[in-house]
Amino acid sequence: MRKVKVGLIGCGFVAHLHMYAYKRVYGVAAEVTAVAARGDQVLEFAKQYQIPNVYRNYRDLLADKSIDVVDICTPAVLHAEMIVESMRAGKHVICEKPFTGYFGQRGDEMPVGKRVPKALMYERVAQEMDQAKRQMDDTGKLFMYAENWVYIPAIDKTAEMLRSTKDKVLFMKAEASHGGSHAAHAARWDMTGGGALIRQGCHPLSAVLYLKQVEAKARGESIGIAEVVCDVGNLGDSLKDEEHGYVLSHPVDVEDWAMMNLTFTDGAKATVFAGDMVLGGVRNLVETYTNGGVLLANIAPNNHMVSYMTDEQKLRDVYITEKVDRKTGWQFVCLQEEWTRGYIQEIQDFVECVACHRQPLANLDLAIDTIRATYAAYWSAEEGRRIKL
Repeated sequence: MRKVKVGLIGCGFVAHLHMYAYKRVYGVAAEVTAVAARGDQVLEFAKQYQIPNVYRNYRDLLADKSIDVVDICTPAVLHAEMIVESMRAGKHVICEKPFTGYFGQRGDEMPVGKRVPKALMYERVAQEMDQAKRQMDDTGKLFMYAENWVYIPAIDKTAEMLRSTKDKVLFMKAEASHGGSHAAHAARWDMTGGGALIRQGCHPLSAVLYLKQVEAKARGESIGIAEVVCDVGNLGDSLKDEEHGYVLSHPVDVEDWAMMNLTFTDGAKATVFAGDMVLGGVRNLVETYTNGGVLLANIAPNNHMVSYMTDEQKLRDVYITEKVDRKTGWQFVCLQEEWTRGYIQEIQDFVECVACHRQPLANLDLAIDTIRATYAAYWSAEEGRRIKL
């Protein structure tokens, strides 16, 4: 079996997570042989990970005939175009979430999130995804959706138990929240395609949709989304400047609070929450209630290790967990975070898919269904009604 050669597009935060995972792939030979990015930081990135080829234009990377798979780690606004172009260039593609979104079109009033009707956004995004899917299917290349929650050990075990029991999922509750993003672009719809719901909520939403498909396959059924109802808000706007403190939410035209309810075609329900105003570190969970039991995936915080420390300075070089504002007091320490949150497992799956020519657990259908449900939720929130899919 020959070595799988990977080209990275982008060298930001998530690219480092992917590189950590590539270094730990086993059973299949894989190497990141090229990286493309416009900023000068790509030179240091390549040096850090000993990547031999550096490109300043991603199209030069696509022209490199030695590369088998392209791993897209760019801002979401660039995803759809890069995915299609990469696959047309003969490359398999790994792409970070979200698959796409609505970032504005020529003639839109600004700011996009306050001026463009969400029903129109839904229609345009659906059209873009349908067109992209046709183009991608025509290439015959693999698309691998880098939704790490599908590969989280607690979600993987939930899926295993659903396959074994063939129980009916009655209700699911899932959450991804924290105290807000440090990135300025997170406040703008034209850069992110929405707020907390698409940036964070896409994770638990994808996990819920994935587990419902695991259930459907185990039971020999066909299950889809029947309808969506949602509410969103800008809670950060209610705070005075001096009250913000550790709450980093400063939305321009996006939401920092979202509660989404899904009804499936089999009558099951799911609630997905996302927030940019929840202190105490990241809260990631998926709860699954079936006719035969309860499965609680406490991703973060969890009690693998709990610490109580008193000196912040002594801990300056110690990593505790993501998004905590201090290291002292009682803390839930995340162990082997890249494994606990599924990054190592997803890259392992993707490299095996390329080497063995099989489909990934996180695929194009999941990517599309996640975005379709997300924009139906935005539409529902704006018009105050259920949206049938």
